Amino acid sequence: MKRLIIFAILALVALAIVGAFSLQFPYKGFQGEIFVNVEHGAGTPTLARTLQNAGVIRYQWQFWLARAFNASAKLQAGEYRFTEPASVRTIFGRIARGDVFYYEVKIPEGSNIFDIGRLVESAGAMPAADFVQAASDPSLIRDLDPRAPSLEGYLFPATYRLSHSVTGPELCKMMTAQFRRHWKTLQPGAADAHRAVTLASMVEKETGVPDERPTVASVFENRLARGMNLECDPTTIYAAMLENRYRGVIYRSDLDNNNAYNTYRNPGLPPGPIANPGAESLAAALHPAKTDYLYFVKRASGEGHKFSSTLTDHRKAVDAYRHAGKLHEKPSKNPRKAA
Repeated sequence: MKRLIIFAILALVALAIVGAFSLQFPYKGFQGEIFVNVEHGAGTPTLARTLQNAGVIRYQWQFWLARAFNASAKLQAGEYRFTEPASVRTIFGRIARGDVFYYEVKIPEGSNIFDIGRLVESAGAMPAADFVQAASDPSLIRDLDPRAPSLEGYLFPATYRLSHSVTGPELCKMMTAQFRRHWKTLQPGAADAHRAVTLASMVEKETGVPDERPTVASVFENRLARGMNLECDPTTIYAAMLENRYRGVIYRSDLDNNNAYNTYRNPGLPPGPIANPGAESLAAALHPAKTDYLYFVKRASGEGHKFSSTLTDHRKAVDAYRHAGKLHEKPSKNPRKAA
C-alpha cells in the first residue's frame, strides 16, 4: 500500500511537471487571427472553455493548470486579439495583465459625421456607413436638443479607444457622453444648446486660431442681429455634402442652392450643427466677443483673419488677399465675408 501511495505521488508530480512543461509551447493548431471577449466576472471554467472553442488553446486543463500556478492573479475583462500561436503561459499572462485590444481613433475638432465615419473605417473599427447611420439618430441627445436633426455637433472630438466589437450606436454613446461632460464644465446655464452648438460648429469650421473664435462668433451674432445672411462657406459646403455633390470647390450652383443649410440663400442659422466643435468653440459661442465686426477674410500673410465693420473696409481686405495670390475669384452674387 505504501508503495502504491509513493507511486501515485510520483505519478502526480510527473504529470505536473509534464503539464507545466506543456504550458511553454504554442498551440500548433492555431488557425489565424482570433478575438476573444472576456466578460466581467468570467471564471476559470468559462474562460478555459472559451479559449479552447476559439482555437487559442488545445486543452482546457492547460488553462486550469496555469491558473493553479497563478492563484492570486486577477483575470481582466476585455477583448483580446491573438494573431499567432502562443503558449498557455503567455496567453494567461496577457489576460492577467489586461493586455486588451483596441483601435485608437483620433477625432479632430471640426470633423462632421462623414469625416468620423471615414476615420473609424480606416482604423478598421467599423464600416463608415454603420457609423453615419447610427449618428443620424438624434435620440441620444433629444433631452438636450429636441430639434436636433442628427447627432452632428454632439459627437465630441477626442481620442477614443474602441474594441473590435464596438458598434456605431456604442461609439455614438461614448462621444455624446463626452460632449455632455464638457458641456457641463462650460456652465451653459439656460443657454439654448441647439443654437449654441450650431453657432460653435460654424466657428470651428471658420477658424483654427483659438484667440479668434470669440471674435468670429461675434461676427455671426452681429449679422444675425442686423438681419443679414450669414454667408458662411462651410454651411454651403455641408449642404453640398448632404446632397453628395461636394467636389472640393464651391460653385455658383452651391451658392444658389435652396438647401436649408446654405446660409448664402437662407437667413438665420442653419437647421443644426455642421460639424462637431471642440470646447473652445463651444465657449466662444456661449461667450462671443463684444465687437461691431460684420465681415472677415484671411489675412494676406495667411495667418488669421482680418475683421471689418464696414463693407468698404472688407473689400479692401479681400483685394489685399487676392493681390497676395491667396484668393481665387468665387462665383458669388454677394461680397463674401470669409475665405
